[in-house]
Amino acid sequence: MRKVDVAYKTQANLGECPRWDEREQVLYWVDINAFQLHRFDPKAGADEWLQFDEEIGCFSLRPEDKGFIVGMRSGFYLVNGWSSELHPIADPEVGLTTNRFNDGRCDAAGRFIAGSVYPPKDRDGANLWSLDTDESVSLLLEGLLTSNGAAFSPDNRFFYHSDTPKHAIWRYEYDLATGKLSNRELFHQFEFGDGRPDGAAVDTEGFYWTALYEGGRIARLSPAGEIVEEIAVPAKCPTMVAFGDDDLKTLYITTVGNRPEDELEQYPDSGSLFKVRVDVPGMIEHRFVR
Repeated sequence: MRKVDVAYKTQANLGECPRWDEREQVLYWVDINAFQLHRFDPKAGADEWLQFDEEIGCFSLRPEDKGFIVGMRSGFYLVNGWSSELHPIADPEVGLTTNRFNDGRCDAAGRFIAGSVYPPKDRDGANLWSLDTDESVSLLLEGLLTSNGAAFSPDNRFFYHSDTPKHAIWRYEYDLATGKLSNRELFHQFEFGDGRPDGAAVDTEGFYWTALYEGGRIARLSPAGEIVEEIAVPAKCPTMVAFGDDDLKTLYITTVGNRPEDELEQYPDSGSLFKVRVDVPGMIEHRFVR
């Protein structure tokens, strides 16, 4: 049985999007509702953050320590270095005032694939977008509630994606040359009421790891979509996972601290960063080529 430890004790309102930087050997992550981008140094046990004026839902690193591409409530921005100054690129959801960006990841060609969330949830009002390296934006998917779980297979042939409230993960064929999706198939359907698939990452064997929000665990799924391992997390709401440390065999887990009092009594470390050692390493994250 794997032991899940607290990597950094905190109470993030909505911890999300952990992203390991193999060059700096630090973990970046966001607290969406606090409008913050964090940088955690596991060797020093230290965490610092940048403060923004709106929600930062997701981000990816850029090459040569140039900073980040970020998906904010008001669209895509570049951030140069460790700075809170935003340089606007595009807002593909301008006019959709209830939406904000939620989950994203770069492909091997350097595009940023990012999706939104539609909080009212009375219709399928969220979308998935591709921001290309020339700063052009294209719509990949629509008719979503909460875009989540973006990840690629090690050979770049497949793109994985979940719509969290529907408890479903889909797999698409992915054309790396064009950035287009095709041939959607249901990868895994989780039962309702026992956790729903949130953020994810893929290991070097092509197994898909997903955090099960309100399920208190993370799950590893085979390339055939079968659950092969589940790991209990001492927080009811894990949100996303990222492989880190020197060997990329430490799975870091973000969680939610803004939860009911009775739940926090049962899970007092909710909102913290957690970690667990695994057998198969993850992959180095692709960067936004801009």
